[in-house]
Amino acid sequence: MNKILFFIFMIFLMIACGKQLENEKISDNPLMTEFKTPFEVPDFENIKTDHYLPAIKAGMDIQKKEISEIINNQEKPDFNNTIEALDYSGGLLKNTTGIFYNLLSANTSPELQELARTLSPILSKHHDEILMDPALYARINAVYRQVEDFNLVTEQEKLVEKYHKRFIRNGANLSPEQKEILKKINEELSLLGLQFGDNLLAEDNQWKLEIENQEDLAGLPEMVISAASSAASDAGLGGKWIITLHKPSWIPFLQYSSRRDLREKVFRAWMNRGNNKNEYDNNKIIQKTLTLRNQKAELLGFKDWAAYILDENMAGNSKAVYELLNGLWGKALPIAEMEATDMQKMIDQENESFQLEPWDWWYYAEKVRKARYDLDDETLRPYFELNNVRNGLFHVVNKLYGLDFIERPDLPRPHPDAKCFEVLENDGSHVGILYMDFYPRASKTGGAWMDAYRKQYRENGRNFTPVITTVFNFTAPAGDQPALLTFDEVETMFHEMGHALHGLLSDCNYRTLSGTAVPRDFVELPSQILENWAAEPEVLKHYARHIQTGEVIPDELILKLSSSNKFNRGFATVEYLAASLLDMAYHTASDPENIDPNAFEKEAMKKIRLIPQIIPRYRSTFFKHIFEGEGYSAGYYSYKWAEVIDADAYEAFTETGDIFNPHVASSFRKNILSKGGTDDAMKLYVNFRGKEPNLNPLLKRSGLM
Repeated sequence: MNKILFFIFMIFLMIACGKQLENEKISDNPLMTEFKTPFEVPDFENIKTDHYLPAIKAGMDIQKKEISEIINNQEKPDFNNTIEALDYSGGLLKNTTGIFYNLLSANTSPELQELARTLSPILSKHHDEILMDPALYARINAVYRQVEDFNLVTEQEKLVEKYHKRFIRNGANLSPEQKEILKKINEELSLLGLQFGDNLLAEDNQWKLEIENQEDLAGLPEMVISAASSAASDAGLGGKWIITLHKPSWIPFLQYSSRRDLREKVFRAWMNRGNNKNEYDNNKIIQKTLTLRNQKAELLGFKDWAAYILDENMAGNSKAVYELLNGLWGKALPIAEMEATDMQKMIDQENESFQLEPWDWWYYAEKVRKARYDLDDETLRPYFELNNVRNGLFHVVNKLYGLDFIERPDLPRPHPDAKCFEVLENDGSHVGILYMDFYPRASKTGGAWMDAYRKQYRENGRNFTPVITTVFNFTAPAGDQPALLTFDEVETMFHEMGHALHGLLSDCNYRTLSGTAVPRDFVELPSQILENWAAEPEVLKHYARHIQTGEVIPDELILKLSSSNKFNRGFATVEYLAASLLDMAYHTASDPENIDPNAFEKEAMKKIRLIPQIIPRYRSTFFKHIFEGEGYSAGYYSYKWAEVIDADAYEAFTETGDIFNPHVASSFRKNILSKGGTDDAMKLYVNFRGKEPNLNPLLKRSGLM
């Protein structure tokens, strides 16, 4: 063989070997092939940390090619070759990042956190290049301007509108120089949000109150003591008790501990998270985030960040938000002041010589409730065993929407603690997969949320069914004691299931519009309306059974629960509204670059006359909703906005005399749960209710009128 032929042969051999190695790498990476699992759920057991980066890079490369094909298409821009093609693009990238970011929140590790910091600027740049591409935007704009010529259905028109607005809001109309500025802002903001969340998780896991003497447990119920003992054993501190900053630990401690000095210690640790001038300090992150958000908003033609965010929400503008919040504030603050007065009277009657402080509120609220209604959380807990509550929740959903939940322990799970359920229609047809992950752990972010490992959508005639996850931080089993919930935790389970139903019952064609892809102040409607069923006597009698005797919750306790339902509502409403108003104050500030978070927060609370016995539900340095990414920034008000709607919507059931009215439930599923963001939110609601919502049902339910 001559040298030239030998050289050519070697080149082909190298190419063939390279392709073989590449194919081997792909076959070894479960993220880069279709999952060989039932319903193609993520193959969690075989996905490794080092699989994500190559899959995400491959996903970006594939999407770039898909975008290039759209741009270089010689045919006139239309819905199919531009808008639909764009929505179909990036499948591998969307699927992989969906898995990665869900696990980053629910089961993180130092390796995943480090990878997130690596990926953040890469992904930010990738998305910016797409959203700021002038040629791609020109095609989208052409379709948008001629949308009436294409004979599109409402969902398709909404998708055109969505993409057109998304590109404008992400800089498509900016000059090249302005686009570069925006890219840098986006990259910085993505990293700042990650760091904010990492700091909180680290501080939550690091801090603990060690208790060595049994007398320091005074006032604590046996279940709380047992949980503290188990936590100590898990931390290698057998024979001691520890209280942590996880909600199921610190809240009952504040409710029941008669050691005021220790209550103060725990409360101060909780309220100062991210504000300790240490390596986990979030103050500078907040300041930088606010500055960059304001710069971004102004660059895109908005007065401030709130104006930028609200442009896509039902509220529309800051004025509408403030009208809602201030109107409720004026009704709730006097009630909270009366509640504080009642507690101070009890303190005085006990011959104590101190003024009520924030770390006293939970303790004395519990004592007042016990005195007034002969009821406390520990009386109710034995009736709220977690599995019974979950089965009761499934029963409610079955009666409303005809869904069955079949546990599937054979399917891969994101964590050994998670439960997996196949969701079926009453005819046995497959709807989707639901994961439920209940207990706190060091690798899990605090709070409760719903998300999707795969959203529902259709592509090329195939319906991709949803894979939904709900994540909680509930009181865990301790010793021989099963997981017994507070009623607040019961409502949280119902709440997140409402979100899950929004994802599971989605019946949309396009991923961008499916499931929970609705305005931020509308997304809480499905979750908050489902909470209403949790306390209904008919429902309680189905799931609330005493863990030891099996006795159904007696009518006497149901009446006490109902009677006490409006107790402490002033506090609950005021602490929520204070956080919402703080959020709006930050994002309407005219000079955010000079904000000192502590001083700003103090002044904002002084302005609304927040009483000193209450602090905002989220202080600035641990306000994850608004600083761990865009999230609920300039949108924390959304829970109350949606509560107005959910109270009105639930009245559609109660006014029929049947809380499971099949016609109302069918309409809610058809017009709300299945529609995603395929039409205007208020139009969807009016299609269900026949009218726009009004405030009165909420005021009555909240005891504010």
